[in-house]
Amino acid sequence: MATDDHYDLIVIGSGPGGASVAQAAAARGVRVLLLERGAYLKRSPENWDAKAVFVDARYQAQETWYTAGGQPFHPGLHYFVGGNSKVYGAALFRLRERDFEEIAYPEGLSPAWPLPYTTFEPYYTQAEHLFHVHGARGEDPTEPPASGPYPYPAIAHEPEIATLDADLRRAGVRPFHLPLGILLDEKDGVATPTSPCIRCEAFDGFPCPTNGKADAQVVCVDPALAAYPDHLTLLTDAYVTRLETDAAGRAIKKIRVRRGGRDETYSANIVVVACGALSSALLLLRSANDRHPHGLANSSGQVGRNYMRHNQSVLMALLRHPNPTIFQKTLGIADYYFGGPGYDYPLGLIQLLAKTHPAQIQGEVLPEWLKWLPSAPFATLAERTLSFWLSSEDLPRAENRIFYDGERIMLDLKETNTNGHRALRHQLEQLLKSLDVHPMLMERTLYLGKGIPIAGTAHQAGTLRFGKDPATSVLDCDCKAHDIDNLYVADASFFPSIGAVNPTLTIVANALRVADRVIERLA
Repeated sequence: MATDDHYDLIVIGSGPGGASVAQAAAARGVRVLLLERGAYLKRSPENWDAKAVFVDARYQAQETWYTAGGQPFHPGLHYFVGGNSKVYGAALFRLRERDFEEIAYPEGLSPAWPLPYTTFEPYYTQAEHLFHVHGARGEDPTEPPASGPYPYPAIAHEPEIATLDADLRRAGVRPFHLPLGILLDEKDGVATPTSPCIRCEAFDGFPCPTNGKADAQVVCVDPALAAYPDHLTLLTDAYVTRLETDAAGRAIKKIRVRRGGRDETYSANIVVVACGALSSALLLLRSANDRHPHGLANSSGQVGRNYMRHNQSVLMALLRHPNPTIFQKTLGIADYYFGGPGYDYPLGLIQLLAKTHPAQIQGEVLPEWLKWLPSAPFATLAERTLSFWLSSEDLPRAENRIFYDGERIMLDLKETNTNGHRALRHQLEQLLKSLDVHPMLMERTLYLGKGIPIAGTAHQAGTLRFGKDPATSVLDCDCKAHDIDNLYVADASFFPSIGAVNPTLTIVANALRVADRVIERLA
C-alpha cells in the first residue's frame, strides 16, 4: 500500500463544485490534492457524433444500478475530469429569490433554505465570472436581484430564433436570452476567428472538442494546474473507496484510494467531498465504521435521502418549414415559473435545446409521428424541428433515496409534482398552437438517458441536505458535516429544495462559499 504526502486540503471530485473549491484554495496558497475517479475525456470527432453521444451512450458510465423493485438501469453519469459538466448544456441560472423560501404545492412543501438568497448573491456573481456566463439582466421576468450585470453579453439569436422570440412576445409571454457558460467571442452573431466556441450545432449534451464550453475542466482545473503547480495536484483514475475516521469518529484521518490497480492512502487537514449528490452519499454510506455504523455523518439517518432530480421532459415540435438554425440554445421562457392560467402553483421553466440530429430521431420510438408523416426521412424531420427542455420542481421525500443492498446500488424514486409538470407542458402546447408550429410534441428520452425517469440524473440534488438542526440535516450552514469536524461537501447534495432552474450555478456559488470557510480555517 502506497502512502503519499499529507495535504492541507483534499477535494474528491472534479466537477463544478470540487473544481471550484480546488481552484479557489490553490489560488490562496493552500496545498490541494484533487482526486478524480475518471480520466480526461478524449477530444475526438466522436465528440460531435450524435449517434455516439446519445444512442450509443459512448461517454456515459458503464454501471448498472437497480430500482427499489430490483430492475436494472444505467445511470446518466459521466466520470471525467470536469465531471458531468463535460456534457452539460451550460445553462447557468441563479435560483429565484423565492426558491429560498417555503413554497406550498398540492403534494407537499418545498422547504425553506436555512440561509437566504442574499447570502449567496455575491458568490453567484463570482460564479458567473468564473464560468464565463453570457446573458442580459432584466429580460427574465423571474430573475433575482443581482449586484451587477452579466460578465459577458447575451448570445445572439439566429434569425429563426429571433422570429420565434418576436412571435412569443406577440403571444403574450416574455422570452429572454438564456444565461450560458461559454467561451464565445462573436460579432454580428458569428464566432470570431479566434473564438474557442464556433457556434456549432453540437453544444448541448455533447463534449466540446474545441474547449468552447465553460465546463469545470476548461475554466477551473486546467487553468489552476497551470497557474498554481506548487499548490494543486490532480490524480486521475483515482476512485475513493472509503473515508476513515480517527478513533473518536470526529475527524477524517485517511482517504483510501484505488488507482491503477493499487490501493493508496492520503490524508489532509480538511476533506471536501464533491462527487455529485448520488456518489457523495454512496461514499459516506460505504465508509461506515463502529462510530458511524449507518454511514459517516449519518446520525440523523438522512444520508442518501431527499433525492431530487427535477421533473424533466425534452420535447420536440415540428415546424411547417425548414429550420436553418445552427446554434439554437439561446432562448428561455419563465412566465410560468411561479404559476400559470388556471394553475395557482409553480409550473417551471421552458428553454430551447440544441438542434435535433437525425440519429436522435432514428433512435427514438415514433409511432405517432410516423402515422402523420410516414414517408418523411429522419433528416427531413430533423431539419424542421424545435426542441424544448421543460423543468419543474421535484419535491424532497425521505423515501426517495440512494442506498446499498449488499454490493448493489439501489435508487428508490417516486415522482412528485407531476401535475405541475403536465400543466407546464400544456402551456407550451397552447403557445405553439398560436405559432407556425405543429402542436404535436414528442418526448426525446435519449437526451436525458434511456429509462427515464429513474436514469435521468443530470440534475441530481439532495441526499446530504444542509440545515441548522443536526436531527434533520447532514450538514451545517457552512456545509460541514454535523458529526465530523473536518468534512465538508461542495456539490448539489446540500440542496434542501431544487427550484426549477438548472442547478450548476448554485453548485459553483456555494462551492466558492465553502472554499472561503475552508481557507479561513486553514489560515
